[in-house]
Amino acid sequence: MAQNLKPKKYSTASTILTAVFVVVCLLWVTPILEVVINSFKSNNAINLDVFALPTAESFVGFGNYIKGLTFGNYPFLKSVGYSVFISVVSTFLILLFCSMAAWYIARVQSKFSNFFYYLCLFSMIVPFQMVMFTLTSTADSLKLNTPWTIPVIYLGFGSGLAIFMFVGFVKGLPLEIEEAAAIDGCGPVRTFFNVVLPMLKPTLISVGILELMWVWNDYLLPYLVLDITKYRTIPIHVQYLKGSYGTVDLGATMAVIMMAILPIIIVYLFCQKYIIKGVAAGAVKG
Repeated sequence: MAQNLKPKKYSTASTILTAVFVVVCLLWVTPILEVVINSFKSNNAINLDVFALPTAESFVGFGNYIKGLTFGNYPFLKSVGYSVFISVVSTFLILLFCSMAAWYIARVQSKFSNFFYYLCLFSMIVPFQMVMFTLTSTADSLKLNTPWTIPVIYLGFGSGLAIFMFVGFVKGLPLEIEEAAAIDGCGPVRTFFNVVLPMLKPTLISVGILELMWVWNDYLLPYLVLDITKYRTIPIHVQYLKGSYGTVDLGATMAVIMMAILPIIIVYLFCQKYIIKGVAAGAVKG
């Protein structure tokens, strides 16, 4: 009798949890749907009712997208180029240097390695607002205020999470494999790149996606560091989509926002399973 009630109880709890998560999912997806809908409406229609669906009078097709590519005095494709370069280079630097640092921390048990590890963890809890003013002056003095050098700053801010995840995964790797590589004549550099790095693939993918999404969507750091008259990433470009007398074409703005978030949404949807695997592997093996 009791055995027959257990599946029913589990089914009820599962149904309730499913309903709750569906509601939460809808709350998260609704803003994105509003952006999609309004990107096909005229500016006047958006001002009248932002939540209304497009009608025969308000529907403008891809006119907002065409206008968004040419709106203002700064080319949108130029902003895309800067965002792609900064995001890709920053993510590459974070993956390379943080994986090497994590391997050193996990394998070299010393006071310095432990201190460095906890220092990286501490950087994760420090609010960005505490350092943004000193960061601006430091970036100017060290000539890090260009798209070609700002990835160095992203490396510093992104190292905390990356090292935390990499260390947790490296500690779960069998040390015997690295010892066998050393016996075969591999030095530390060859051991890391030929033996350790391939085994870090799940965490490399998950960290890379998380860092890529962060850098791609970041607004505050490029705004503070870069000269926005010369260099604009996509978030900054959206902020300055204004016409004469400060008027904003909401239709073109929504279209630009959609073009900005669509690539990163596609990347996340295709790679979300790797994020879950990487985070779970680092958490369990740490």
